Amino acid sequence: MLPDVVVLNLHRRYTGVSATVKALLPRQRQTLAIGLWDQGNLELPDRLGLWALLRWGWTSPHKGPWRIWHARRDNEILLGLVLRSLLRQPWQVIFTSAAPKRPGWWLRQLIRCTDLVIATSPRSAGFLERCDAVIFHGVDCEQFQPAAHREAALAEVGMEGLKCIASFGRIRPSKGTDLLVEALVALLPEFPGWVGVITGLCQRRDQAYLAALRRQIALAGLEQRIHFVGDLDPVDIRRWYQRASICVAASRREGFGLTPLEAMASGCVPVTSQAGAWPWIVRPEFGLIFENGDHLQLAAALRDLMSDEGRLQVMSAKARMVALQEFSIEEEAAQINSLYSTSLTKSRSQQQ
Repeated sequence: MLPDVVVLNLHRRYTGVSATVKALLPRQRQTLAIGLWDQGNLELPDRLGLWALLRWGWTSPHKGPWRIWHARRDNEILLGLVLRSLLRQPWQVIFTSAAPKRPGWWLRQLIRCTDLVIATSPRSAGFLERCDAVIFHGVDCEQFQPAAHREAALAEVGMEGLKCIASFGRIRPSKGTDLLVEALVALLPEFPGWVGVITGLCQRRDQAYLAALRRQIALAGLEQRIHFVGDLDPVDIRRWYQRASICVAASRREGFGLTPLEAMASGCVPVTSQAGAWPWIVRPEFGLIFENGDHLQLAAALRDLMSDEGRLQVMSAKARMVALQEFSIEEEAAQINSLYSTSLTKSRSQQQ
């Protein structure tokens, strides 16, 4: 028999959506039976296939008149609509949108046919014709947590006695890597106890961009203080969060942007642009926000933190607390499951 909720991951490549499903589903399953149709090898149990959906899709749900079909991609919506409207199976189609732009024509037509729409931030909600709930992404506060001794973590990589400003994500113009380099070139001569670390993959099309940044750093004589450490595995990324005192997220545009939440959970103070969901997450008591594309504002924000160790420590503790209390992945899972429970017992006319 089918469970009353089915979640989709119909993409063979591992993407941000795949990561969301992989992180959320085990938490959601702690309180609710949920099936998974997975083509991306997420290595999660209790997977379904098309045959099971066709065989059992007409059976009566357990809790009400409908089952939940939770889609995060256009092809997943389309399949749910085929099962619901063409094959007359009892599904409520839910779609989650994280896009920081208006959906294209085709996706808009699909969304109009869904029963519920979730946005991951007020910004994403603002681009939709309708939004029934805003549920922020959460962070795994067990995977991401402060180091027992940040100094020891820095010593592992030869940075004894130093403090670190780090950024995480792809190296490309849209991520604002150049803004951070501009700020570091201006600030590091003034603060000899600090270094900058930039993690992340640089794709072939952005290699010239990276080369220009390296030249800028070399001209400033800061090759030993601004480090590009490459595309790291998840364990190493989490350890760099633990080494950093400040995390910079300088994107010019962003869908949601998890790195500030990962930083907060790691006891690292976030300094972000106004992209993504960050204006609704970062508050002055534990982080700072600067104008998109403004490296001078970024430098000013960093200077304020770098020159006040006491303030930095207080903000670090507060950042961790807010991540635990407001933005944990358990909180995200609980909010989605609550929406499922309400939707399972409503008629389609009540939903719309």
